[in-house]
Amino acid sequence: MNQPVIVCAADLSSAPQARDKLEGGGDVRYVPATAEALAEALANADAYFAALQVVLTAELIEKAPRLRAIATPSTGRDHIDLEAARRRGIAVLSLKDDRELLDRITSTAELTWALILACARRFPEAFDAIHQGQWARDLLRGHQIAYQTLGILGCGRLGSMVARYGQAFRMKVLGCDQRQIGIAGVEQVSFERLLRESDILSVHVHLTQENRRLIDGEALAKMKPGAILINTSRGAIIDEAALIDALENGPLAAAGLDVIEGEWREDIADHPLIRYARSHGNLVITPHVGGVTYEAQAMAFSATAGKLVDYLHGAQPDSRPCAGLQ
Repeated sequence: MNQPVIVCAADLSSAPQARDKLEGGGDVRYVPATAEALAEALANADAYFAALQVVLTAELIEKAPRLRAIATPSTGRDHIDLEAARRRGIAVLSLKDDRELLDRITSTAELTWALILACARRFPEAFDAIHQGQWARDLLRGHQIAYQTLGILGCGRLGSMVARYGQAFRMKVLGCDQRQIGIAGVEQVSFERLLRESDILSVHVHLTQENRRLIDGEALAKMKPGAILINTSRGAIIDEAALIDALENGPLAAAGLDVIEGEWREDIADHPLIRYARSHGNLVITPHVGGVTYEAQAMAFSATAGKLVDYLHGAQPDSRPCAGLQ
């Protein structure tokens, strides 16, 4: 009996258990994470194991007449044209609702805290000064974060972790969520109050059409003078032109981003935020490495491989194709 053809664009070299699961359930074709490689490989594919570095567009999906399942080792799915998959009846399998697994993956919450410290203590500027032979101790005065107010926008899995880290750092923690927040010691507040009172505001909501550019110029103008904004969620939640203005002209003192809108641009070096960061020390950007640790990827890749193989061999997904598209 012929095995289903699985095209894999993710790098599984550091996750042998995931690779073994995938190869045990199909004829796996490993390809580079580029649109050109996918266009060719998906023509004969029954399934696709996604990489976040390349967008699976409607055009690519149309080049895959046999495709019946897409699996992504992530909670976010903005690298997949979900509407195109829905039209074709293709199952999209993600980790979005795998709470037991996700509770063990802390890497993005840890990176959030690294960005907070980098912005508050001006680490990138300190590194640059040392590289240039400058012991610029008094020129790089930062802020301690104890006894400041940490605002959490979205108090789900990651937001809850970051809130508890904040409490460990002796911060007052405010939370804003559509659901009731059940974190001891975290005060639930409105979006307006969160903006107004947070010394550090950290974004942890999923990207939907409703919250696209939720942090716009109007919202930024309501933040405290000298506030820090952190985003490890999705770039499109923030109006990036307004963010640059708020960094240049206030009220923001700094921002730390692990995500930007248009991460897949070929001219990424010319992205407005990256251009700004090259000449301004108050913007710290990391290249979407929140979940990129050996431990997190081993767990995510293995769970996703198992989910995809189970689906291809008859197990039904927990929800309908593209369930959760908002």
